[in-house]
Amino acid sequence: MTARYDPRMSSEHASPAKAILYAFLANLGIAITKSAAAAFTNSGSMLAEAIHSYADCTNQVLLFLGLKQAAKPPTPEHPFGFGKESYFWSFVVALLLFSIGGLFSIYEGWHKLHHPEALNRAWVALSVLGVAMLLESVSLAGCLREISKLRRGRPFGDWLHHTRNAELVVVLGEDVAALAGLAIAFVFVALAATTGDTRYDAIGSIAIGVVLILVAAFVAARIRSLLIGKSAEPRLRQRIDTLIAADSAIEELLSTITLQMGPKFVLAARVRMCPGLTIEQAVGRINELERHIKEAYPEVGWCYIEPDVKA
Repeated sequence: MTARYDPRMSSEHASPAKAILYAFLANLGIAITKSAAAAFTNSGSMLAEAIHSYADCTNQVLLFLGLKQAAKPPTPEHPFGFGKESYFWSFVVALLLFSIGGLFSIYEGWHKLHHPEALNRAWVALSVLGVAMLLESVSLAGCLREISKLRRGRPFGDWLHHTRNAELVVVLGEDVAALAGLAIAFVFVALAATTGDTRYDAIGSIAIGVVLILVAAFVAARIRSLLIGKSAEPRLRQRIDTLIAADSAIEELLSTITLQMGPKFVLAARVRMCPGLTIEQAVGRINELERHIKEAYPEVGWCYIEPDVKA
């Protein structure tokens, strides 16, 4: 049994596309402003932040591309659809965050450290950084709002550990890294302006790069497990097991297997039917149970229930 689905909207009505849009608009405006400020002040930390914001804009375009690609219907060559496209593009984003964002910031800081240049009108850079922090806070708030629709009262750490929503994990990581980078840049530019020692500005750029690499490594590790193949979230598996075991036609639930395929997952179950049922009756009850499962849990994109006996 298969179903066409739209990965841009989860069963709980959270929209990764909205979080991506918030982040893209915020980063585009911030990137342009940072570029002007970097050219005007000659600040390495500001240049690192500008490159970071441009990289984030590119990342959000790739994430949206992943959402569009994942929405394609199944084909004979891809019978379970293209849901994992979102995982692939999320992994690409993590690599870009590491390379373009992290490594470039470290290189720029190292260059400024060995070839220091005067910092001009630091107040311009500090003003831009302050405004950028406000805009990034708006983007982060939008992301957290979408996440809260999925959490439904669960602790944030539990959601982050178990979620299969790659796009929101990436956007969250980008927003947190951006705010941390802005705060670092603000502190080190202020130190450089106060002390007159431009090495602080260079150190700030290196610190920003380290933060971006750490966030990229975290995001890449989370997405890697999804690319390899991961089961559905534990809470969903438990609820579905309970639903199957409670069916009056099922004597015993022998085993279940789930595989996450983007926002939907595949469910396969082995059950022992109650004695006395004819083949036609057993098939009818299994079909009814499959419909019941998919109605109760729209996250189930494909459902296969096999009658069996204990080995």
